[in-house]
Amino acid sequence: MIGSTHITSAFDRDLEAIQALIMKMGGMVEEAIGNAITALAEGDADLARETRRGDKAIDALELRVNEEAARLIALRQPIATDLRTVLTVFRISAALERIGDYAKNIAKRSEIIQELHPVDGGTASLKRMSKSVQVMLKDVLDAYIQRDADLALDVRARDEEVDQMYNALFREYLTHMMEDPRNITACMHLHFLAKNIERMGDLVTGIAEQVIYLVTGELPDEDRVKADTTSTLGGGTAG
Repeated sequence: MIGSTHITSAFDRDLEAIQALIMKMGGMVEEAIGNAITALAEGDADLARETRRGDKAIDALELRVNEEAARLIALRQPIATDLRTVLTVFRISAALERIGDYAKNIAKRSEIIQELHPVDGGTASLKRMSKSVQVMLKDVLDAYIQRDADLALDVRARDEEVDQMYNALFREYLTHMMEDPRNITACMHLHFLAKNIERMGDLVTGIAEQVIYLVTGELPDEDRVKADTTSTLGGGTAG
């Protein structure tokens, strides 16, 4: 019995260390989102470059999380709930890395947009949308650490608001393009960024669903409502 207790406590210590890395990674991703949008809104090329460089640290942290989680499985051979907990780590770290990629894309695209014909209010709505995703990310990480399925469900529901903001931006940019052909190129780029933020929201929602699975052992029954109704002007991918 003493041996079993020892193994359990060692597993818990190792898991806590990995979860600390997840939280550090989440904080870096939150900061990357904020910096990317600030660089866009303020035309700060230095901050955009800093955000792009910072993505390497996020990638490196994901690799470390995955290595530590794999080592934990090999060393402790967890089963049942413990194994589910470790597998969730892989999924959450992958989602965070992808969100970081989208933030990098925004920073990269912001430098191009500064050289184009300005669009009235073009970045203000993007900033509001990205702030919503930042708050969702903060809350879902809190839900993960606190094992709070209700908070995770709330985050999941909020993705519909992000989709609605994206739809409104899509129509706004379309209007700008019809009103003045000089806006077309800039609005295409801004739409690309809006789509990136919308996909960030999807990834945060995926993390929320993993938290729900971790706490309850089941994924949510009902399909998540997707309010993205656009079908034209392709969005773009992270990379």
